[in-house]
Amino acid sequence: MTTLTEEVLTRLEREHPQGITSVEILELFEEHGWKFSEATLRKYVQVGLLPRSVRVGRKGKHTGSQGLYPATIVRRIVAIKTMMAQNLTIEEIQREFLFVRGDIEELEKRLGKIFKTLRDALKKQRSEPTALKVSAELGAAEELARDLVSRITELEDRLKTQAKAARRAATG
Repeated sequence: MTTLTEEVLTRLEREHPQGITSVEILELFEEHGWKFSEATLRKYVQVGLLPRSVRVGRKGKHTGSQGLYPATIVRRIVAIKTMMAQNLTIEEIQREFLFVRGDIEELEKRLGKIFKTLRDALKKQRSEPTALKVSAELGAAEELARDLVSRITELEDRLKTQAKAARRAATG
């Protein structure tokens, strides 16, 4: 089994900003000699360890849609498999690791999309007398959004640290 290095994971996330299919996930693990199946992927999604896929339409007539997972899912699978190799059960992993990282990333993306839409609309109204004030308010709102995401991330990190300390105390 070869290691899925930080470099490999970062490159994957950079090359798949729109997401990755389940087939691509399974192929990646197979290429690196990791045992991971479609059934295990579905189980991890079902129990809440991994995010659900998002259906995305394909270009072309009558081509249907495909499910895309955030590319960060591979990093999460590696973390889950590492914890399971340390003899943690799915229930312990669920308790100890909140796994809201994907939700936080989705929140960041959605906020980014909202602010881009608002900025684009503002550009069309440059001649309006209130545009300067709205621009300043938009900047303030973006700062608040960044602060919110940062605080949520800090809370998640603190809760995970507390859960790890509690587990160590219980087993140590």
